[in-house]
Amino acid sequence: MSGSSQSGPVGVVLAVDPDRFAEVIEAARRAGLTVTGEQPILGTLSGTIAEDRIPALKEVAGVEAVDRDRTIRLPPPDSPIQ
Repeated sequence: MSGSSQSGPVGVVLAVDPDRFAEVIEAARRAGLTVTGEQPILGTLSGTIAEDRIPALKEVAGVEAVDRDRTIRLPPPDSPIQ
């Protein structure tokens, strides 16, 4: 087995130069990002990527920061909380 250090996808949020948003999305996809959310006005992009591909994502021109997605998902207000 060669290269058996595979890692599963992790959620990430990218701070992106808003003026380069379209080109950053394409380059990030080529780096391995599966895009799940785009907020061009805010300059943020969210998605999933293999953890070992995060360094390549940080090298994409126009990406200002890459952080783990720390979104907290709460149940809807009418959902019984147990």
